[in-house]
Amino acid sequence: MVLNTDVATPSSGTNGAAMAAILAAGIGSLAMGVFVLANEAGIFTAPSLYGPAGGLSGRSTFAVVVWLLAWSILHARWQGRTIAGAPVFAWTVALIAIAAVATFPPVWAFL
Repeated sequence: MVLNTDVATPSSGTNGAAMAAILAAGIGSLAMGVFVLANEAGIFTAPSLYGPAGGLSGRSTFAVVVWLLAWSILHARWQGRTIAGAPVFAWTVALIAIAAVATFPPVWAFL
């Protein structure tokens, strides 16, 4: 049996790429919450990219773009590094919690 040893593998101690993906998910979630709040406040109206879904299709597309940008930037910066997991997880959970509150309709009544 011949093993291909030419393929570069990340060292076992690096987790930067994974931490970048995790934190980017929180940033993308927060973007969705911000777009929803801005829409409900009348500050920002996303275009309807798919008629039956209405403005939700535009808001979710913009949130995906923010997520991809955050992921690519963080990945480029953290690739090959070891990043402490606890703070990344804490920030991600906090960002997702804020996003969940922002997309909750009774919160919109305060605007």
